[in-house]
Amino acid sequence: MSPVVVLVGPPGAGKTTIAEELGRRLGVPVRDTDADVEQQVGTSVQDLFVQQGEAYFRELEAEAVRVALQEHEGVLALGGGAVTSPAVREALAGHRVVFLDVGLTEAAGRIGFGASRPLLLGNVRATLKALMDERRPLYEEVSVLTVPTDTLTPDEVAGAVLTDAGLTDRRDDA
Repeated sequence: MSPVVVLVGPPGAGKTTIAEELGRRLGVPVRDTDADVEQQVGTSVQDLFVQQGEAYFRELEAEAVRVALQEHEGVLALGGGAVTSPAVREALAGHRVVFLDVGLTEAAGRIGFGASRPLLLGNVRATLKALMDERRPLYEEVSVLTVPTDTLTPDEVAGAVLTDAGLTDRRDDA
């Protein structure tokens, strides 16, 4: 058992939105590892960061990714920082991983002022730029395909993922 496709990318890339669109078009379930962690601990990622710290969250996240890669057969969206874990990067080997790339200006516009994103509190633009610069090599390392999202609608991004990853849009099978 293995996901059809795994989406990675920085905050604001549209991972959750694109996962939902891909799931609909492929006729498969969608799973988000941030939601898995929230369900496990019974609180939001934001509250978990505040109460337990980033290191604890990253441990839970790595385990959520490992489990999802073993048991989920649909579209899987990972949190933006999941790739910072060497264990996650190793676990992603051999999977169809797509890096949803987004520029700084577009990402900042999409996420606003970071109220629900604990790592982006304060100077959102500077913090986001630092995160994106630090993580870009990791996204590139784990992915087999990169899809730029800046000027595309979610439908267009999903179409590019389907086409470039060689997946069949089930809407065309009617």
